[in-house]
Amino acid sequence: MSLALALGTPVPGLVLGPVPGPPSRTPPQVRGMWIATVKHIDWPRSRNAKAQRAEFVRLLDTAKRMRLNAVYVQIRPTADAFYRSPYEPWSQWITGKQGRDPGYDVLGFMLREAHARGLEFHAWFNPYRVSRQPKLKALAPSSPARRNPAWVRRYAKQLWYDPGLPQVRDLVTKVVMDVVRKYDIDGVHFDDYFYPYPAGGKSFPDKATYKTYGKGLPRATWRRHNVDTLIQGLSRRIHETKPQVRFGVSPFGVWRNKKTDPAGSNTDALQSYDALYADTRTWVRRGWIDYITPQLYWPIGDRRAAYRTLVAWWSRQVAGTRVQLTIGQAAYRAGTTKRWKNPDELSRHLALNERYPQVQGDIFFSATNITANRRGWATRLRAAHY
Repeated sequence: MSLALALGTPVPGLVLGPVPGPPSRTPPQVRGMWIATVKHIDWPRSRNAKAQRAEFVRLLDTAKRMRLNAVYVQIRPTADAFYRSPYEPWSQWITGKQGRDPGYDVLGFMLREAHARGLEFHAWFNPYRVSRQPKLKALAPSSPARRNPAWVRRYAKQLWYDPGLPQVRDLVTKVVMDVVRKYDIDGVHFDDYFYPYPAGGKSFPDKATYKTYGKGLPRATWRRHNVDTLIQGLSRRIHETKPQVRFGVSPFGVWRNKKTDPAGSNTDALQSYDALYADTRTWVRRGWIDYITPQLYWPIGDRRAAYRTLVAWWSRQVAGTRVQLTIGQAAYRAGTTKRWKNPDELSRHLALNERYPQVQGDIFFSATNITANRRGWATRLRAAHY
């Protein structure tokens, strides 16, 4: 991928239409894209404030050319902030050094530019990831993780907050609610990271926390309860404070496999219920979230987790609930491996979605891949569906 493509050169063949006013409600069909900031996946590529703003505007303009209507922007990637926070330091992914002030209100700028183009802005938080490296001393002195090392666990050469600690859940809640109160965001968004993905055959090191707070529950049940507690509590706080702000989660695409649980999908893949302790089906059934965007990053005919199978399964889960179902689409895979060479694969996904009235849109991971438009997949998808 060329640097020009990575920084937001317009998608070939896409024509920018008129710019509507700020959105007043979530549209019936969501057409979104994720903008990831961790490791500079999508933004920012420069440490210069002026260049950063120009980069971000180009990404938004690409979204408009693609006729999208929402962006999901990662504003708390590693327990640090893309805004001035009373709880956490400025993000290292803005200036290269955690805690360094970039000299402007990054989130305020992003929000204004998105709304000026009629794009919904969903603030994307990672609740428990602290750092992609394992050393506490590498964090800013003001980081709560550095000030409270007992809250932190080293796992898979990274640092994580322990979800079993009430202090951690309290911090995450304060961080999210600070943004909800201060900024006119349209949504609060979590992705698939709760307890970390299993690594190296080792269990997450929370033995001491479990001993203190487990209350006789099986360890796996207790871990799910910890995540449930955060989701339910945040949902209540968000809706009490700003009822118009929507709360959504984009989990790993498989809840449980049918061979494990009769209620699961006819798949053979990692199970978020068992591996990440994210009981997403319960969150839908109890109405704790406003929308769910399972990451269905498999092709239609995949042997272990077919896209067709999972769209049908998730449609059944939201049927009869108030929870909106949108699908996470693997734009990053388009035009790459053998199974994804067909530039129409994602267009086929959207055509299949039309058979299920419960599916109310799609979100693409991620902005850079839409911009790259490998093998013309984005141009073709827009022509066929948008």
